[in-house]
Amino acid sequence: MPLNKPPLPDTLKKSPWSNLLMLLFLVASLMVLYNFFGEQKEVETLSYNSFKTEIGQGTIKEIMIDKDQVTAAGRRVPGQKPHYYRTVLPPFQDKAFFDLLEKHHVEIRVKSQKESALWVALVSMLPWLLFLWLIFFFASRMRQHMDNVQGGLLNFIKSTAKKYEKRRSAIGYDDVAGLENAKKELAEVVDFLKNPVRYEQIGAQIPKGILLMGPPGTGKTLLAKAVAGEADVPFFSISGSEFVEVFVGVGASRVRDLFESAKKEAPAIVFIDEIDSIGRARGAGIGGGYDEKEQTLNQILSELDGFEPNEQVVVLAATNRPDILDPALLRPGRFDRKIILAMPSKEAREKILQIHTKKVRKEASVDLAKLAKLTVGFNGADLKNLVNEAAMYAARQKKEKVTQDDLLYARDRILMGIEQEFAMDEKDKKRVAIHEAGHALTALLLKHADPLEKVSIIPRGWALGATEQLPKKDMRNFPQSYLLDKIGVMLGGRVSEQILLHELSSGAANDLEEATALAVHMVCQWGMSSEIGPVHYKRGEEHVFLGREMAMPKNFSEATAKLIDDEVRMLITQKEEEVTRLLNVHKEELTLLAEELQERETMNKEEIEILLQHSKKTSSAE
Repeated sequence: MPLNKPPLPDTLKKSPWSNLLMLLFLVASLMVLYNFFGEQKEVETLSYNSFKTEIGQGTIKEIMIDKDQVTAAGRRVPGQKPHYYRTVLPPFQDKAFFDLLEKHHVEIRVKSQKESALWVALVSMLPWLLFLWLIFFFASRMRQHMDNVQGGLLNFIKSTAKKYEKRRSAIGYDDVAGLENAKKELAEVVDFLKNPVRYEQIGAQIPKGILLMGPPGTGKTLLAKAVAGEADVPFFSISGSEFVEVFVGVGASRVRDLFESAKKEAPAIVFIDEIDSIGRARGAGIGGGYDEKEQTLNQILSELDGFEPNEQVVVLAATNRPDILDPALLRPGRFDRKIILAMPSKEAREKILQIHTKKVRKEASVDLAKLAKLTVGFNGADLKNLVNEAAMYAARQKKEKVTQDDLLYARDRILMGIEQEFAMDEKDKKRVAIHEAGHALTALLLKHADPLEKVSIIPRGWALGATEQLPKKDMRNFPQSYLLDKIGVMLGGRVSEQILLHELSSGAANDLEEATALAVHMVCQWGMSSEIGPVHYKRGEEHVFLGREMAMPKNFSEATAKLIDDEVRMLITQKEEEVTRLLNVHKEELTLLAEELQERETMNKEEIEILLQHSKKTSSAE
């Protein structure tokens, strides 16, 4: 279980200085607002003589004297707004003016110099207070943002790895199926973490770094957790992308903090997932800049070199792109043990399905062995998703248990997508039926092709129809005859359209794309062309490493490129001619299969074989 997050530090609370500055700012603002808005009245400016005349007429109630400025308030008349007057005293002293005020009982108020000076000081300080408050406000907001990232400025540069305590991980080797070879290679690591003294006495040194390599979904992260569970040691898990931040040096600091924490908890396991995000070959990017990722990688290399000979910390890392990792990361003494996690075999897939269906209510008739045979090319994550999709489908159908049909439905949905709602008209339906019938019949007629399993003209995903083949066994090595027949099956749909409809359609676009890609591999990389010979050319590679591949020149000339194009075209054209001759010979079976498929929409291998056998008997009888 991951550790609970630490409570927020006191720095997140508002500072008393912030409150004081806010209060001063508000008071000064209110005073200014009152001065400019609260005192806004209708004031009539009079000359000194006219002002004395108003006093003599008894219209003024009181006056306010501020140096040489005099402001007067008129006597209020019911139903009218109060009236105000303003004038300027003369530079000489006028005794008659004050006598006139006393005679008409006008109240006299004088503004003190202290009050005036204080008000001027406050108003003059207001812009500075506002400036200081804005600085403090933005600094406080930035500090709070930094605190929220990982609980403070200091925590921001600390490792974000999740720690799993001893005996907290419920995952062990029993929860990992299909990786027997990988488990054997990791067995001595588990044994070292449990009994380090035995290895130290004999002088053995455990590998510092172990690299788990394999396609996505093969169980690299799951296996790392299982190793920690079997060894019963603390397990620090972090993704490579968590080391990289906007601020320079944060990644290297987090690496240091991660290894320091692991050493304190030794024996322990550090797991870095997707290490290729920070472990790419240095200087491979365009421009070759010394960026934050390179600093983080350098720090990882330094930490691996800094381990003592028998320091009880093992670093596991996972990647599906070992080809782009920096060579310094893979040299002996660092990640010197590499474990490959391959796609699961049929037996392994059955064990994986057994693990994932333990908590699923299923009928006793569910045949996981057959399902494992039907899921060639599925990895562990795919199989887990298949079981979950089947359970969800069964729940939507208001079933109490998952059936074999639910699992097969989930498999078809993952492979081909969900059934589309739109309906094809008869003309399009006939064309799709002819196309898929060509694929199916070609798969039955070609000797080295994968056995036919099912054919359907129900639109799924992007496809209007699908022909499914299942290999007899899991293949790791592909003979040339098998690859050629595979191309032939891809071309069967296009050829059948040409034979029965005498025109082509865009439905073969994906078939041609896959056939061309396979032919390029055969010619350029597998030496299956007599003209090209046993030479490997980098063409048709997947996942081009931007920066490295762009800077490398092609290892073949333009003449060779033309020769490659000619060989690929010839290989596909020759196979198309062979399939055309084959389907012309079996044109009646092709027509019958297309018509039956148009009627039924879905047919399996047994139904197709019965149909074709009946057709042969009928033809023989005639």
